[in-house]
Amino acid sequence: MLYTPGQMWVTLLSDRGGLILLALLAATAILVPAGNLLVPPDSIFHVPNYLVPLIGKYLSFALLALSVDLVWGFAGILSLGHGAFFALGGYAMGMHLMRQIGERGVYGHPVLPDFMVFLDWQELPWTWYGFDNFLFAMLMVVAIPGALAFIFGWLAFRSRVSGVYLSIITQAMTFALLLSFFRNDLGFGGNNGLTDFKDILGFDLQASGTRASLLSLSAVALAAAYVFCRLLVQSKFGKVLVSIRDAESRTRFLGYRVEHYKLFAFIISAMIAGIAGALYVPQVGIINPSEFSPANSIEIVVWVAVGGRGTLYGAVLGAILVNYAKTYFTGTLPDLWLYVLGALFIGVTLLLPKGIAGTIPSWLTAKRWRPAAPVSGTR
Repeated sequence: MLYTPGQMWVTLLSDRGGLILLALLAATAILVPAGNLLVPPDSIFHVPNYLVPLIGKYLSFALLALSVDLVWGFAGILSLGHGAFFALGGYAMGMHLMRQIGERGVYGHPVLPDFMVFLDWQELPWTWYGFDNFLFAMLMVVAIPGALAFIFGWLAFRSRVSGVYLSIITQAMTFALLLSFFRNDLGFGGNNGLTDFKDILGFDLQASGTRASLLSLSAVALAAAYVFCRLLVQSKFGKVLVSIRDAESRTRFLGYRVEHYKLFAFIISAMIAGIAGALYVPQVGIINPSEFSPANSIEIVVWVAVGGRGTLYGAVLGAILVNYAKTYFTGTLPDLWLYVLGALFIGVTLLLPKGIAGTIPSWLTAKRWRPAAPVSGTR
């Protein structure tokens, strides 16, 4: 057992930034659905229908950023392939939603999704077996990313691959999956992916109540993941991770099995990313191979860097701020967004090296403890 109940509460209550984040998530989970469902449309407090899934998408991205910060901020593992774990979790959820369509599809086939009927498939591939069951699909949401992280991490960490070499290999992994999922013969929808979802657990995905519930679920999942990660990094295990990040050779010399610690953190991170993907898909309504794009994984790292690496709540802040900026600039100046993103990353690196959540508090602390200037004429 990592904590007694008393120690757990002390750890959480001492995390001021985390408490603010949890309070904001609780308010979001309650006030946004209430503003959408209960407040009249002509009121200034009404939350429009389009805004609910958009906020839910931001929360899913924040959960993904949290998973990256766990391994990059505390274990020093710069993964440029976490988009793959996110996409695999999204595909697991998408496959379940496709199985729920049944005869309501365009071709009316009771078993095969529309794209399989169009491609003249005669039977369901074995990779789709079991995804008609919600519990099995949710198990696959964490099991598939976790299994891939275990295989990849075992081979990489056992061989002591680290630094830029590990980053390149993770990027190659997600690019290989990108190319694989583009193929129609794998049975995952090819370049079109999976879309046209109808319902989840019998609830219409286009209904306002369902969208509000998914947003609240995303906020709760993000809060639960944050609490779990905070307790993990504040435990003895987390302190060993930090020592690995700062001095891996010395930590290994002290007798710790470094590869085991890194592997465990990498698997947990991949599972959290898979959950983020599963929450993302029903709110956005589509999952396709573009989610495996290496550029997406690099963008996740930018979110964490902007918010503040090694703070957890900074990663959440960075994901929401950058994606809000992306929504704004791609709507008003779509051709300039990539330049804005690059300028943002360079500016944060030069001016806020610890990110927003890491640099601003240090500025305030330095200003608070700045020694007073000596008074002229005194000894």
